[in-house]
Amino acid sequence: MAMLATFWIVLLVALNAPAGNGQSVQTDPSKSGFVGDTVELRCVFINGKPPVKISQVTWQKLINGTKQNVATANPALGVSVLPPFKDRVSFKHPAVRQRTPSSLEDTTIVFSNLRLSDEAAYICEYTTFPAGNRENMVNLTVFARPVTKMNLTSPTIVARTPKRKMPVATCMSANGKPPSVIKWDTTLKGEATFQETRNPNGTVTVRSNYIVLPSRETHRQKLTCIVTYRAERFTDSVILNVQYEPEVKIEGFDGNWYLNRQDVKLTCNADANPAVTVYQWKLLNGSLPNNIEIKNNTLFFKGPVTYEFGGTYVCDATNNIGTRSGLVEVNVTEKPMPQGPTGGIFGILGVVVVAGLIVGVVATICMVYRRGQKPRTETDNDLTDLPPAHKPAPPPPKKKSSDMKGGLMSDEIQVVHLDKEDEIQKIPLQPPYYDMAKSTAFTDKPNSGHKDCDVQYAELDTAALASSPSPRSSVHTGGDLVEYATIQPISH
Repeated sequence: MAMLATFWIVLLVALNAPAGNGQSVQTDPSKSGFVGDTVELRCVFINGKPPVKISQVTWQKLINGTKQNVATANPALGVSVLPPFKDRVSFKHPAVRQRTPSSLEDTTIVFSNLRLSDEAAYICEYTTFPAGNRENMVNLTVFARPVTKMNLTSPTIVARTPKRKMPVATCMSANGKPPSVIKWDTTLKGEATFQETRNPNGTVTVRSNYIVLPSRETHRQKLTCIVTYRAERFTDSVILNVQYEPEVKIEGFDGNWYLNRQDVKLTCNADANPAVTVYQWKLLNGSLPNNIEIKNNTLFFKGPVTYEFGGTYVCDATNNIGTRSGLVEVNVTEKPMPQGPTGGIFGILGVVVVAGLIVGVVATICMVYRRGQKPRTETDNDLTDLPPAHKPAPPPPKKKSSDMKGGLMSDEIQVVHLDKEDEIQKIPLQPPYYDMAKSTAFTDKPNSGHKDCDVQYAELDTAALASSPSPRSSVHTGGDLVEYATIQPISH
C-alpha cells in the first residue's frame, strides 16, 4: 500500500507541474493527528494569467488504488459532503458556499473527531475551463495514544516454601499506534518479560511482567513502570505486598543470669506479614518453671534467678502463612560475670595492642641476639674441626683469674673431637700428659675397639702443661686464650 501511495504522489506531482499559464494546486505534503483530534487539509488553487474558470472542486480518499469521494464544491450545485464523512468533514471557508468561481480558490477542509480509519492519502482535484484538471495530494496519518496502566498480578503475593519465581506486577500500554516502549525502574532484583499484540484496528498492545522470587526482603519494595510513547513519557508505581512466615528472634538473655538476680525476662520478636496471631513457649527436654508468667510474646520470670531457670527456651510464632521457631539457651551462673566499665571495648583493644607490641619487641631482640651469636659460633666450629697443627697462631694471652687447680684457666681448655681413628693413632702422646688407663680410664663402650663414637677420659697435669712446649697449640678467639691438648685413645 505504501508503494502504491508513493506512485500516486509521483504521478500527481508530474500532472500538477505548473503549465505555461501557471495554474497549480497547493497542498501540504503530509498531516497527522491523534484519534479524536481535529486536523485541517489545506488545498489552494493558484490561478494564472489569463485566469481560468473553476467548474468544480472534489476531495477524494485514495484506498488501495481506488478513489472515494469525500466532499465536492460546485458553483452551480453548492457544497456536498458524502457519508461516512458528513458529520465530521466541512469546508473551512464559508465563502465556498457562495457558489462563485472565485470563492473556490481555497477549498481547505476540516477533519474533526479523527478515526483510525481516516488514515489515507487524500486528493484535492480542480476542474477548470479551458485548462482542464489540476490536482495534488496530502497524506493523513492518524496516531492512537495508548492507555497505560500498572497493577499487581495478585492483591496478595505469598512467599512459599520451596521458593519459586512468579510475576508480581504487570505494566501495560494498550491500543497504541505506534507501539510504546516499556521499561522498569526498581532496586528489586528480578527480570522482565515483554509481549506485543497487534489489534484488528491497527493498534498495538504492549504488556510487560516483572518476575521476582517473593520473600521477606521483597515486601514493601517499589516497582516503577516507565512507558515511552513517541515524545511522551508515562510513569506508574506499585508497592509490593508480600506475605511470609514469621522470622523469629528471642531477646532478653544477656549472658549474665546469675543466682538471685531479679527481673529477668525473654521476649519473642517476630517479623511477619500478616502479623503473628499465636505465640507458644516451651522448654526443651523439660517443662517451664512454675514461677513464670506469659504475657503476649514475653516470658516473665518471677522472683530471683535460680538454677531452675537454665535451659533451652523455644518460641513458636504462627500467622496465616505458617509457623516458625526461635530458640535461646539460658545459662545460670553462681556469681555475676565481670562487666567492663564504659569504654571497655576500647580498653580490651588497648590491652591487645600493648601485648602485641611487647611480643614484637621480644621477638626483635631474640632475632638480633641470634644473628649476633651465629658468626662467632660458626667460627668456633670451624676452628674446632681443624687438627692442632693447623690452628692459627694466637696473640699474646691475657691473664685470667684461675678457677681450676693447677693454674689452668677454665676458658683456656678446648675439647678437640677427632672423628677418624687413624688420625688419633698418628698423634703421639707426649709429656706433660700421662695415661690414666691402668687405674682411671673409662669408656662408655667397653672393648669397643676405639670406634668413632668412643669417648676417652684422661687427667691432665695442668702444672706441667704450663711449661711443656709441645705438642700443644693455642688460639686466641674472641679475646680468650684456648689451649689444645692431644689425647691418645687408651689401649686395652
